[in-house]
Amino acid sequence: MPDPTHRPVALLLENIHPHAVELLSTAGFEVRTHAGAMDPAELQAALPGVQVLGIRSTTHVTREVLASTDDLLAIGAFCIGTNQIDLAAATDQGVAVFNAPFSNTRSVVELAVAEIIALARRLTERDDQMHAGVWDKSADGAHEVRGRTLGIVGYGNIGSQLSVVAEALGMRVLFYDTTEKLALGNARACASLDELLAEADTVTLHVDGRDGNAGMFGAAQFAAMRPRSIFLNLSRGFVVDYAALRRHVESGHIAGAAVDVFPSEPRRKGDPFDSELRGLRNVILTPHVAGSTAEAQQDIGRFTAGKLRDYALAGTTTLSVNLPQITMDDRPGTVRVTHLHHNVPGAMARVNQLLAEHGVNIEGQLLSTRGAVGYAVTDTGCPAGRLPEGVLAALAAVPETISTRVVPA
Repeated sequence: MPDPTHRPVALLLENIHPHAVELLSTAGFEVRTHAGAMDPAELQAALPGVQVLGIRSTTHVTREVLASTDDLLAIGAFCIGTNQIDLAAATDQGVAVFNAPFSNTRSVVELAVAEIIALARRLTERDDQMHAGVWDKSADGAHEVRGRTLGIVGYGNIGSQLSVVAEALGMRVLFYDTTEKLALGNARACASLDELLAEADTVTLHVDGRDGNAGMFGAAQFAAMRPRSIFLNLSRGFVVDYAALRRHVESGHIAGAAVDVFPSEPRRKGDPFDSELRGLRNVILTPHVAGSTAEAQQDIGRFTAGKLRDYALAGTTTLSVNLPQITMDDRPGTVRVTHLHHNVPGAMARVNQLLAEHGVNIEGQLLSTRGAVGYAVTDTGCPAGRLPEGVLAALAAVPETISTRVVPA
């Protein structure tokens, strides 16, 4: 537990769930909250003195933002994606990044299923007519989803779970992913996106935010879809050409669409929103809420805040998206030192030799590497209960060091 007179500071933006505030406060953090997102200039002004930053999808943490403070230890993305964070810059600064890859999976799947059914049954159009006082009781254009072919682009945590639920509804499931994935149930992998588009009459995107996915679905892909197909994007706004989608909806080639994510999104509740897709009766637009259920936000709050707490107070990097992963049991009576360094031959030898020269005994040590970076957690036996004077400064001066610190064990 940190010294109560010098509590670490956590800054949580974008209405992160109160469970996160409670967890971090109980762990000894001073928690500051901000209702909306911050632009880079606002964030730079707010970060000095902050050890832990929590954001969702709208706040962007750039290299310039990270360079503006030496205090930051960790960033928590209280969502699935981390493309709003410059991960390379965070690693260069020795800042650990965590996200919530599983907590809202079910919420996204349920919204996708609801929208597939709504579009297949033309519920949005029927609703518009009823509110306009028009009674049109007919089955024209309304279909069951049973027997339809669902094409899932991106077969990760969300895509694979959607596969299982869709099959339970009687849908035939195809999927395409750039990496080999185990097919669940009776789902069948397609060798290419074109193969999937040629067979599916409902196509849903569940890809991640890597740069290579930008613009992956445009005019050519919409043209390759089967006539009167349904299209969904609940993944990332920048992967789809929405102007092309509008043209194909207006032409009737695409029977209906549902979109939850956009290339540019308002920062705060109540800010104006615009899109090429506004005004289309058979297009469902939602404000990036696929994972926004009470259950998901509670789970995300607990999960991500717990990762931030464990890293700040124990040096644990389990499920970090940018640092080598280490989980180390507590050793009472020891002083824990973390050392993030460039992964080159001799780096750890220099660290351990330095500790030996200062009379510091190693009670336990774990090392993990990830590409060009190594991360070591060392529990040391120090008679006075603290590192001898000058050891931490000497570790920081090791040429390969990115960051080093003492954490409560």
